[in-house]
Amino acid sequence: MDWLGTLVRFVVSAIVLMVVAFIVPGFAPLGFWSALLAAAVIAAVGWLIEATLGKGVSPFGRGIVGFIVSALVIWATQFVVPDMSVSLIGALLAAFVIGIIDLFVPTTVR
Repeated sequence: MDWLGTLVRFVVSAIVLMVVAFIVPGFAPLGFWSALLAAAVIAAVGWLIEATLGKGVSPFGRGIVGFIVSALVIWATQFVVPDMSVSLIGALLAAFVIGIIDLFVPTTVR
């Protein structure tokens, strides 16, 4: 895997999280370093879920299951990342907004 490409994806993911935290109610605004750490935690948890349960249940999966898992991963990330605070409704809204943003600014190679 290309290290520069991976770094760019994490930076883009952190910026997306910062934008989402700014516009979604129930999601406290994040600084860049907290957003970068949150992006890394979300990617790691997503990878673990995909490795154990399969692509259909991962946060990267499409459909309602992927959406709900994505919201739960965002919500659970607040317990690992300092300065991150998100309500369950905020996590659901964030998963929806991130899904919309991902249509236009993909953070993974398809």
